[in-house]
Amino acid sequence: MAAKTKYSKKTYIDWYKMMLLARRFEEKCGHLYVQQKFGGFCHLYIGQEAILAGLMSGIEKDDKVVSAYRCHVQPMALGTDPKRIMAELYGKTTGVVKGKGGSMHMFDKEVGYFGGHGIVGGQIGLGAGIGFAEKYKGTKNVCLCFMGDGATRQGMLHEVFNMSMLWKIPTIFIVENNRYSMGTSVERTTNVHDLSKLGLSYDMPSETVDGMDPEAVTDAFKKWAKHCRAGKGPVLLNVETYRYKGHSMSDPQKYRTKDEVEKMKKEDPIEQVLSIIRKNKFMTEKQIEQVEADVKQEVAECVKFAEDSPLPNAETDLHEDVYTQEDYPFIIE
Repeated sequence: MAAKTKYSKKTYIDWYKMMLLARRFEEKCGHLYVQQKFGGFCHLYIGQEAILAGLMSGIEKDDKVVSAYRCHVQPMALGTDPKRIMAELYGKTTGVVKGKGGSMHMFDKEVGYFGGHGIVGGQIGLGAGIGFAEKYKGTKNVCLCFMGDGATRQGMLHEVFNMSMLWKIPTIFIVENNRYSMGTSVERTTNVHDLSKLGLSYDMPSETVDGMDPEAVTDAFKKWAKHCRAGKGPVLLNVETYRYKGHSMSDPQKYRTKDEVEKMKKEDPIEQVLSIIRKNKFMTEKQIEQVEADVKQEVAECVKFAEDSPLPNAETDLHEDVYTQEDYPFIIE
C-alpha cells in the first residue's frame, strides 16, 4: 500500500541519497579517526540526518547557515563537495579552509555556510549578526543559526534573543536538541525541559519539531523562513533529535543506556525516508542497492582525494588568510 507523501518522488530520492552519503561519510570518519589518519576532536552527525532534509528543501539558495562544531555534513547538504570536507579533516590544502580549520571549523562561503565554531554558543551572536546584515542590505534572505542543547545555557543567547526581537532580525535559531549536551541530560541542567519555551520571555515565536522526521523538519524550516522573510523577526525551533554515537569520539557514553540508543534507532530518519520510497515504489530494490554502492564509492573517492592531497607548507602558507589587503589596505607587504 502506498504511503501518503507531502513532497515529490524526486525530493524523497534526493533526501535518501544525501542522508545516506552523510551517514556513510561520518561512519568512515569514525573509522579513520580511530586509525589516527587525522587528529584533534571529531564530532559525528550520525542519527541527526533529518535536519539535512530541511537544509536541502526548506530554505532558499541565498539563505545563510552558521552552526556549532558538529559540522562535517551540513555544508554537504548545501552543496559543498564532500572531497573538500574530507581533505579538511586531513588538514590538507585542498580542504574547505585549506587545512587550517579541521573537523570543528568547516566553512564554505560559496554555499552560504559560515561555520563550524568550536566555542560553545559562540555562533549564536554570529547568527544574529548575519541575519542583521541581510536585513541591512535589504534582502529577503534568512540566517539559520544552529546550536546544541548545551549551548542554550550560554548568557549570549539571552542578549541575542532580546536584540533580535527588538530589531526583528530574520534569523531562525535552531536547537539541535540531542538531549545530552556533552554528557549531561537536559533534565539535569534546567527546570525547563521544553527548550522551545526559552523564547517566551522575549515574545519570540517558538516551536518544538520532531527532528527524526525529515518531513517535519522541512515543514518547519519552510514555514518559519517565510515568517522571517515577511519581516516578522526571529524564531526559535527546538528540534528534538538524537545522536547514535557519543558527543565526540572520546565519549564513553556512560550517561545513557544501550537500550535507549537501540530504541531511538527505530526512529532512524534514513529508514523513515527509505520506507516511504519502498511503499510508493519510488525506487526498485536494485536501484536502492545501486545508491548504496554509489555512496560507498563516493566516500572511498573522498578518502583517496584527501590522502593524495598535499599538506600545507609551513613557510609559505602559515601567514596566508590572516588578513586581506582588501579589508586592511593599510597593511604594507
